[in-house]
Amino acid sequence: MKNLKLKAARTMKDMSQQDLAETVGVSRQTISSIEKGDYNPSIKLCISICKALDKTLDELFWE
Repeated sequence: MKNLKLKAARTMKDMSQQDLAETVGVSRQTISSIEKGDYNPSIKLCISICKALDKTLDELFWE
């Protein structure tokens, strides 16, 4: 399932996939795969993404 909430939060912070990837220490392809729903990130990575985007886990990763 696509993660449109992640993509929206990233664009609201005016961050590219590359910017977010560098901030959380993964590749741009990893961020792309998460947004497309092709990759299920670890809880550690989810928390890092949430901190980088000033969002909660509920806001980005849970229905």
